[in-house]
Amino acid sequence: MKRDLRVFAAAGSLAFAFFAADVAFAQKSGGILKIPARDSPASLSIHEESPMSTLGPMMGVFNNLVIFDQHVRQNSLASIVPDLASNWSWNEDGNALIFKLREGVKWHDGKPFTSRDVQCTWDLIAGRTAEKLRVNPRKSWYRNLDEVTTNSDFEVTFHLKRPQPSFIALLASGWSPVYPCHVSPRDMRTHPIGTGPFKFVEFKPNESIKVARNVEYWKKDRPYLDGIEWTIIRNPSTAILAFAAGNFDRYEQAIVSIPVMKQLQSQAPQAVCEVVPWNVSRDLILNRDRPPFDNPDLRRAVALALDRQAFIDIMTNGQGSIGGVMMPSPAGIWGMPPEMLKTLPTYNPDVAKRRAEARQIMQRLGYGPDKRLAVTVTTRDLPAYRDVAVILIDQLKEVYIDGVLDTIDTVNYYTKIMHKDYAIGVQYSESGVDDPDQQFYENYVCGSDRNYSGYCNPEVDKPIDRQSNETDIEKTSPIGMGDRTETGGGWLAVGHLLRRFSRLCATLLQRTHDDDQQHLQQLAHGRCLARQINRRQLHGRGLLSCRLDPFATGRPSGRFRRVSPVGAHPGDRLLSEPTAAAQPWRREPLLMPPLPTFRRGTAD
Repeated sequence: MKRDLRVFAAAGSLAFAFFAADVAFAQKSGGILKIPARDSPASLSIHEESPMSTLGPMMGVFNNLVIFDQHVRQNSLASIVPDLASNWSWNEDGNALIFKLREGVKWHDGKPFTSRDVQCTWDLIAGRTAEKLRVNPRKSWYRNLDEVTTNSDFEVTFHLKRPQPSFIALLASGWSPVYPCHVSPRDMRTHPIGTGPFKFVEFKPNESIKVARNVEYWKKDRPYLDGIEWTIIRNPSTAILAFAAGNFDRYEQAIVSIPVMKQLQSQAPQAVCEVVPWNVSRDLILNRDRPPFDNPDLRRAVALALDRQAFIDIMTNGQGSIGGVMMPSPAGIWGMPPEMLKTLPTYNPDVAKRRAEARQIMQRLGYGPDKRLAVTVTTRDLPAYRDVAVILIDQLKEVYIDGVLDTIDTVNYYTKIMHKDYAIGVQYSESGVDDPDQQFYENYVCGSDRNYSGYCNPEVDKPIDRQSNETDIEKTSPIGMGDRTETGGGWLAVGHLLRRFSRLCATLLQRTHDDDQQHLQQLAHGRCLARQINRRQLHGRGLLSCRLDPFATGRPSGRFRRVSPVGAHPGDRLLSEPTAAAQPWRREPLLMPPLPTFRRGTAD
């Protein structure tokens, strides 16, 4: 069982930049961008990995069929633009998506890109190829994909089992690159070949990752940089000192907490740091198949014990708001309104009352002050994970549960939790798109590799499919999809521990505009990879910033549009079902802290 304990921190932006007086920025080509990386990835294959430690360095090596327009502040189906595809269209029934592909594009090894490569990529994800992906974290995204056919060398069709308006949004995510048909999945783990603006150079585990400019890149005059180098530094304090000393041009996303950000500001007062929303939550996960958490009453007691505001106060200096499964507004589209969220049993703002109920449950189960439950809390061996786990352990003490921390290296961590080799833990949910299809199919349906709790209920999968299939815009719910529905007299309610905001230190380099979170594809395409968020627009102050990560927010628009589901969706877990067996209890969101972003400006 996986429970999200989501809390969302205030959006804004924070970037460190060393500015001279009367600084003017101009775009210039050349130079090596140097960035500290927080972790050494298990492999370099985006389709086999879950963490940003792979996606960040490797995304610039590849192209998608389509991407989100980086000049649109909030991603939607209407903001999707061509990449390797030159154009696309739906058939009349809405169950076939046809792409015309660009001609003259070459892979980094010189071989031509064709429709066969697109077909091979999604056959690989579907498990139809002779060689398999070692792990397949996003296979569930494409459960509605029947097959991919090639109409010619430069036309390909995605055949769906039913209409799915947001299917193309999944293809626009940074987690959906096209792979070469002639390179094995094994080789893509260590020496990836792409069509992107940067060529892979080398990966030294626990040391560095390097990519270099693709001089034959199919987009004229791109990329601007000669290369990008990531130096792997697991200790944030060490990386911050190196950044302040001028050893790095920008700081990697998702490392710096608000308190640490303030320390960096004091050490590098000329730097500029921005805080922007990131569609990633920190989650409490519970293995519902392993005793004692196979007991739904015990899982409920754990959920009732959570004080999400305390996570916000400690992790983000109080800059936050509590949310459910989907990213909350205004940054997100589908989140549950706060007033409705408070009506869910484990979101009652009266923490003392909830904990009293939790202790009563624990006592009925035979626990108490003199007989406490000992558990091992598993998490990834990174400060951002460990810090949340330590707070969780402290809160569980209030309901007679004593936890000890077990930290796992990234290389082994995801395999461990996918194999359900844990009892209770803290995990991130890296959401590729702010869309119910991505969230539900990846984290909640039967058989998904990233459904870490192993919860499976076909009756819950059905309304997920129904909402995905909806094409009638008039049925769109005014409260948004995501976090409220009722079924069988009970609430499907999720509580997220920590809905986090990403952090990044970055250099402006020779950019002419104030895009602080320049992703690799942005550097290649001359624009930001994911949506821009205007802090003034969100909170009445601040700078325009661009999200580094590919976890872009999207809302269906156009001919086909998703609405709230009829019945339940697994984003919310049954907190008041009449029978214990009906309680799925999967994921409890903890918190989403602010995302400080740092960059260093350079005088012209």
